[in-house]
Amino acid sequence: MEHAAALADPDAAAPPGPAVPFFTQAAAFTALWPSIAANIETVVDRGKYSHGPLVGRFEQALARYTGARFAIGVNSGTDALVLLMRAAGLEPGDEVVVPAFSFIASASAVVLAGGRPAFADIDPDTYTLDLAAVEVGKRTRMVMPVHLFCQLADLTAVERFAQRHALTVVEDSAEAIGMRWDGAHAGLRGAGGVLSFFPTKTLGAIGDAGAVITDDATVADSVAALRHHGRYGHTLDHFPGINTETAVPGFNSKMDDIQAAVLLAKLERLDADIARRGELAAAYTERLRGCPGVRRLPTVVERDVDTTPVFYVYLVEVDHRDTLAAYLAAHGVGTETYYPVPLHLQPCFAELGHRRGDFPVAEAACARTLALPLYPDLTDFQVDRVCALIRAFFGGGGS
Repeated sequence: MEHAAALADPDAAAPPGPAVPFFTQAAAFTALWPSIAANIETVVDRGKYSHGPLVGRFEQALARYTGARFAIGVNSGTDALVLLMRAAGLEPGDEVVVPAFSFIASASAVVLAGGRPAFADIDPDTYTLDLAAVEVGKRTRMVMPVHLFCQLADLTAVERFAQRHALTVVEDSAEAIGMRWDGAHAGLRGAGGVLSFFPTKTLGAIGDAGAVITDDATVADSVAALRHHGRYGHTLDHFPGINTETAVPGFNSKMDDIQAAVLLAKLERLDADIARRGELAAAYTERLRGCPGVRRLPTVVERDVDTTPVFYVYLVEVDHRDTLAAYLAAHGVGTETYYPVPLHLQPCFAELGHRRGDFPVAEAACARTLALPLYPDLTDFQVDRVCALIRAFFGGGGS
C-alpha cells in the first residue's frame, strides 16, 4: 500500500533555494577547459577530425584505465553493443537474454545486430538480471548482463550460467566505468563489454561516443573493422593489418576526435569524480533515511568477491513517483525516470507477444523508481534542498 499521509500541495510553500538541474557539467568544463582546449587545438592543427590520432590516444588511455587488452572507440554506446555482438558471433535469428528493465538500447541493439531479445525478470535488490527467471531456448546463444546505476550484476553467477548452457557473455557495461568485479573491470569477464560516453555518464563527452573493451584479439579486430566500413585497422596504427580493402560489410561508427579530445581530459579526473559521486550518494542516503513515502534507497549488495561500486545514478523507489517528480520540477529540481516502460511492453517488441504481468519485478521498478540529481558539480547545499523538498512532499517525518 502506498504511503497514506497527506501529500504536499504542489503550489504550497517549499524550502527555499536555487534550481537544481538533473545534470550539468558547466563547472567541470570550466576547470578542465585548458586541457580540453589544448587537445582540441591539436585536432584542428592536424586537420583529422574523425578516427584520427586523438582517438588512438584515448583508446590507449582507456585500455590502461580499465586493464583491457583492447579498447575500440566508436560513435555511441548503442553502436558498441551492436558491433560487440556481431564480432562475438551473433547470427541472424539467434536469441540474446536481456533483462526487461533497462534502457531501450540493450534490446534494440540485439535486433540491430540481427538477433532476437529473450527477456527475463530482474533481481529486486540490484535491478540486474535474475538468472533464476531465465528460460534458455534452442536458439539462445548469448546472455547480456546489464550493470545498472551503482553496481554490477553477479558476474560469477552469470559465468556459471553461461558455461552450463554454452552461452557467450556480452556485458552491457555502458554505465559501469570504474566498476570492478574481483579485480577485473566491468566488461572483461566474457567476450567483451561496452562503455557509453553520453554526456550524463560518469565519463561523459560533449555528444555521443562509446567504446568496446575486450581481452579477445579476434573480437577487437572484428569490432575495429566493423566500425569503419569493414576496413581492418584503417588509419589507427595500433591495430594490425592496415589496408584500404573492405573485408566485411561494416558500419560508419567511428569516434570523432573532438569527443576523444574531451574524454582524454576528463579521464584524468575520473577517479576524483567517482569519489565525489560516492560522497553525494552517501549524503542523499543520510538525509532520506526514514523518510515516509521513500520505499527504498540504493543499496550496494555485498558479494563473496571484492567489488567496486560506482554511483552513476542515485535511484530511489517512491510512492506517487510521477506526482513527486512534478512537484520537484515545479520547485526547480530536475529528475529522471529510469525506465517508465519495461522493455517487454515497448511497442517495438510487440511481436514477441509479452503481456503486462510477465515480468512483475521489472514492471514494479518501472512504476516506482526515480533518479535524483547526481554529478560532480552538485553541491551539498543542493542535495539538502532536494531532500528537504522530498520530505516536504511526503509530509516530513524521519530524521
